[in-house]
Amino acid sequence: MSPLIPNSLTERDLIKQSLKGDRTSQRDLFDMYSAKMLAVCKRYARHNAEAEDMFQEGFIKVFTNLSKYTGEGSFEGWVRRIMVNTSLKSVSKMSFKNESIGIEDHQQKENKLAPEVFSKLSVDDLMTLVNDLPEGYKIVFNLYAIEGFSHKEIAEMLKIEVSTSRSQLLKARRTLQKKIEDLQKIAV
Repeated sequence: MSPLIPNSLTERDLIKQSLKGDRTSQRDLFDMYSAKMLAVCKRYARHNAEAEDMFQEGFIKVFTNLSKYTGEGSFEGWVRRIMVNTSLKSVSKMSFKNESIGIEDHQQKENKLAPEVFSKLSVDDLMTLVNDLPEGYKIVFNLYAIEGFSHKEIAEMLKIEVSTSRSQLLKARRTLQKKIEDLQKIAV
């Protein structure tokens, strides 16, 4: 679903006017996507100020490179990709330096959680749990589970091994599961 477009102009019209330097159209494009894109940046940032910096830098890139948008695919998807890439560039590569490579823990059985635990968690609660993950886990989890990138794509973006991406995701899932289990114990 496309965001509301002010002044009954189409998104395409706003892009064309923005390319001509029309500040009102640029502002309207910004307003259309600002909330969603700030949320994207918050998934990769350690705190709100860092997310706001990523967000601002990302929108500067959007408007600087607007002429490169070909019209193929959704504009929102194009903007989202810029935000993700901008966020990743600002994240320290130290997130992956101490990661042990391998998926030897993968064979462990996963515990089953009672379905009512999930129904009691709000989106904000879940995002808080994800944001509390170690940085490397959080980044890979967001790229894989939320943005939909493959492990190969994640490895290329982060300049890590595919096995490291898989391992980070596995550990992120386990950590989240443990946190949810702990919440389940508290709720009982």
